[in-house]
Amino acid sequence: MNINKAWTLLIIGGLLEVGWAVGLKYAHGFTDLKWTIITLVIMIFSFYCFGYSLSKLEIGTAYAIYTGIGAVGTVLYGVFFLDEGLSLPRLLFLALLIGSILGLKLIEGEEEA
Repeated sequence: MNINKAWTLLIIGGLLEVGWAVGLKYAHGFTDLKWTIITLVIMIFSFYCFGYSLSKLEIGTAYAIYTGIGAVGTVLYGVFFLDEGLSLPRLLFLALLIGSILGLKLIEGEEEA
């Protein structure tokens, strides 16, 4: 697998993480069978994409990006679809999270130089 495919799979996996996090909400503690099945299927594909991407990417950076996409995406889903609100402190911490993930990506591989 080439590096571009690994990054693509990592991003897809992170986006799918948003899907299964949202699915967990709708599964209502795994009492709604339809949403439980949907959530589990999305989880499997998400972990597959993440795991497969690790054959080419550094685990620390990849995991930060994977979970960061999931965290930011889930917060944004809550804001736009669940009326969770978006305050200045929430925006600040989302920006810090994104900045930290980008920082990890920018320094990836520098330790080896």
